[in-house]
Amino acid sequence: MLDLGRTFLQSVERNPNAIAVVEGESRLTYAEWLGQVLRVAQGLDDLGLKHGDHLLVVLQNRLEMATLHWACQFLGVIVTPLNWRAKPEEVDYCLADSAAKAIVYEEASGDAVAHAAGAAHVPRIVVGSDARATHEYAQLLAASPWTAGPSAGADDVSLMLYTSGTTGKPKGVPRRHRQERAAALGHVAQNQYGIGERTLGVMPLYHTMGVRSLLAMALVDGCFVCLPRFSAATALQLIERERVSNLYLVPTLYHDLLAHEDFARTDISSVRKLGFAGAPMHDALLLRLDEAFRPELFVNHYGSSEVYTMAINPDARRKPGSAGRAGINTRLRLVRLETTDPDDLAPRGTEGQIIADLAGDEAFEGYWNRPDANAKSLRNGWYFTGDTGYLDEDGELHVTGRVDDMIISGGENISPVDIESVLSLHPGVDEVAVAGLQDERWGQRVVAFIKRKNAVDGDELDAYCRGTDLANFKRPREYVFVSEIPKSPVGKILRRKLTAGEFEPDPGVEPEPH
Repeated sequence: MLDLGRTFLQSVERNPNAIAVVEGESRLTYAEWLGQVLRVAQGLDDLGLKHGDHLLVVLQNRLEMATLHWACQFLGVIVTPLNWRAKPEEVDYCLADSAAKAIVYEEASGDAVAHAAGAAHVPRIVVGSDARATHEYAQLLAASPWTAGPSAGADDVSLMLYTSGTTGKPKGVPRRHRQERAAALGHVAQNQYGIGERTLGVMPLYHTMGVRSLLAMALVDGCFVCLPRFSAATALQLIERERVSNLYLVPTLYHDLLAHEDFARTDISSVRKLGFAGAPMHDALLLRLDEAFRPELFVNHYGSSEVYTMAINPDARRKPGSAGRAGINTRLRLVRLETTDPDDLAPRGTEGQIIADLAGDEAFEGYWNRPDANAKSLRNGWYFTGDTGYLDEDGELHVTGRVDDMIISGGENISPVDIESVLSLHPGVDEVAVAGLQDERWGQRVVAFIKRKNAVDGDELDAYCRGTDLANFKRPREYVFVSEIPKSPVGKILRRKLTAGEFEPDPGVEPEPH
């Protein structure tokens, strides 16, 4: 299989004058971008970075971030991106854990890097200017082009993503060139991307969805339209101006696009393909998106950093909530919640843990420096995801949450996602998250946290739930109205913050038990 450096050269050779990347007023063809990539590669080599070294990158989704990603593929350096909002202790931990030989940052992440003790001992490359840096990115761009050609093979490590995790230290997920290329090829096929696609590069490049968008565009001679920091207004402007043809976002960002006052007057007709991942999409949002965009393709993608594609539903409208079936590079199973045996399958229709075959082309091989995490998640050739779900009567997967998010009330296992989907359809609900709070009698009680769209109270929502097919034991016993649902930088609901009381209440609205 080709490595990723040669993969980039494919597009340069096939279509050198196609626009490859856009950021603001910067527009580079594949030939022009290759020139920058090779100069940055030589600049990194001049700093002493060699094949197999890690480069820690703490940048937003800007042209420099995408260029560094490709430069590392040519050098055989392992690009190791972090959230640009990372705290000093997180930067310090990941710097030490990866043994990175240099760090690249910008103004937004400058203070975190400056206060990370380990950063004082490695080259610090700033995009822009900063007196605390040892080098500037502009110096890399001023180097002569790298002439040695791609120096990595398909079996070399391409990048290492750090999983955010809800507890403990983040885990490094090293991924080889062949695994990354297989994931990108699968993404192209399963999203039916054609030559010259244009995507909005807003999912962060420290996240598997963002990396996949970047690589997929190179495979189809497409254009990656950088959006460094998400703004619904700017995203809508770029969709119209750059004639973006596909969107691949987490549900939260779709919600924010639809909610923005500019949406109704934005020309979105160029967008023909929608894809989402990262979190379940509630029925109400899915229906609103379908009505607004009328897409030719609407894909529900279920995956992870460890095994990029696990399941694909190529028509999310047909059966809302279904993640479909295993992707083209993957095998899946549902095993009993309490088991560690990959052959102990959960009965059809019964909730279980989702596991994936580690022999799949997109699957990683184990965590970086974490034998404890490997022992927990890797068993007899299968990756235990920690996600829960069930197979319906058609054999399609429905993802219901995390094993740790499961609410156990009165001895019943209750999935938050089922309840959220029902409540999301109420016209007074803008966003909803469901969690289990400790209860002396029931063990846990079901609590719905509601961000309101318009006037609604707990009694009305309770009556609404009683009128649906939601089982009575799943019905929320309490409604808490909040100003915002706490989420991670990539839009995942942070239920731990809700259960810990770390949220802003909706002023003047008291919790209503039922």
